[in-house]
Amino acid sequence: MQIKSKLLILGMVVVTVTVGIMSGQLLATSTSAATPTYYVDSKGNDGNAGTQKSPWRTLQHAADVAKPGSTVYVRGGVYKQKLKISRSGSARGGSITFTNFPKERAIIDGSGLSVTGQQGIVEIEDASYITIKGFEIRNFITTKKDQLPIGIYVHGSGSYINILNNKVHDIKNTVAPTGRDLLGRDAHGIAVYGTDAPASIHHVTIEGNELYKLVLGSSESLVLNGNVDTFSVTNNLIHDNDNIGIDLIGFEGISPHPSYDQVRNGLVSGNRIYNITSNFNPSYGKSLPNNSNAAVGIYVDGGRDSVIERNYSYKNDIGIEIASENTGKSTTDITVRSNIIYNNRYTGIAMGGYDSERGATVNCKIINNTIYQNNSMNDGSGQILLQHDTKNNLITNNIIFADSSNVFIYNEYSKNSGNVVDYNLYYAPGDVSKATWTWKNKEYVGFNAYKTSTGNDGHSIFADPRFVNQATNNFHLKAASAAIDAGRSYNLIIKTLDIDGQARLQGVSVNIGADE
Repeated sequence: MQIKSKLLILGMVVVTVTVGIMSGQLLATSTSAATPTYYVDSKGNDGNAGTQKSPWRTLQHAADVAKPGSTVYVRGGVYKQKLKISRSGSARGGSITFTNFPKERAIIDGSGLSVTGQQGIVEIEDASYITIKGFEIRNFITTKKDQLPIGIYVHGSGSYINILNNKVHDIKNTVAPTGRDLLGRDAHGIAVYGTDAPASIHHVTIEGNELYKLVLGSSESLVLNGNVDTFSVTNNLIHDNDNIGIDLIGFEGISPHPSYDQVRNGLVSGNRIYNITSNFNPSYGKSLPNNSNAAVGIYVDGGRDSVIERNYSYKNDIGIEIASENTGKSTTDITVRSNIIYNNRYTGIAMGGYDSERGATVNCKIINNTIYQNNSMNDGSGQILLQHDTKNNLITNNIIFADSSNVFIYNEYSKNSGNVVDYNLYYAPGDVSKATWTWKNKEYVGFNAYKTSTGNDGHSIFADPRFVNQATNNFHLKAASAAIDAGRSYNLIIKTLDIDGQARLQGVSVNIGADE
């Protein structure tokens, strides 16, 4: 952690202001002898003083009176209440923090509460220096079209917002879609929408949350959309939802000015995402299972200038996808590094538009990932799927371990230029002579035939990576692995950490794959 502290003497009150970064958090805090502490209890009264012995009853009353630097402790119990925060903390006074009382379970429950438009049961609107920590947030459900329930919803503009260690589940839109109409049936677990311009939502930390049992329609478990700049999404657990896990979105018109309508300058790290599938989501087809296989663990749709690193994405429809759904628009400058991606149904990593009417993936890096036996649906989509319009991307230092289909890279589109593929390690448990790559819509069988014909992978190897125990999904490398010190030491990787948080460069070169 990098820390800078400054001692200020304001009259007779000593104030210490601290700023720094720890565990992915973008911190801006201050402590003062004068900062108040408030208490909310389900058995309290809003006419009370808000002290521990005389607590308030409602979360909203606390939000309406809390001052910068104050902490609102919520005692254990079930609160069938909405909470909307529009008062800000400040850089000088500190954040306003809502948190559970230590070791007590504070539950914000939406049972029986109506959903009006796009609404969070916990909502932060045009506010800064706010922390939401340690709550269980559940049961915000609608059966009405065009109503969008959200567990925690941040929107407008604002800064230094922390969403920490919350458990969000059973946020649902259960409207049956009409025909093939996907509209009006949506929900989110956590959503950050930058809806202003030029003012953004910036310095957002979403860390340590668990999101599960969400019924999302055509939306996402955890999403940042529109004018969001500088953020971290770290160490979250996202599982068993019926659409996308994490999504960084641009070009959807969320910001009123197109120049600001992209999520950017972010970090997605240390998250674990699994059992994300659209196959039982009626928005993708009413006959269930619909076999759509469209839900991604981590998705970048139009975002830019961000890093996706040290995540586990497995047993989803797609492990990681960096693409653009909007014609003429590009996902750009995304680095996907040191992730472990395995046993996903459709493919491990996808890039480019999913058809020729979509946008492009440009100047992105897929580096030092371990990509293991994806495409369990066995349709030939391979471990890495290059779709429509990919340009000037780098695919390097990856372990690419195929399933029984022996398909490594599948690229049926010819709009593919300037992409560099090299220093990878390939392996498959099946017939090595049938190892297959499709490049610019031409199929190549055999490693040498593929390299000679495409010019790709001149420094790559075909060898068993010798994982410690792939049967138990332990993808660390044995001492005799051919991947050790076989990668290229690119500047964008040598000062980073591997999947376990160890220094990437430990010898003369880096390993291939996620494990150093």
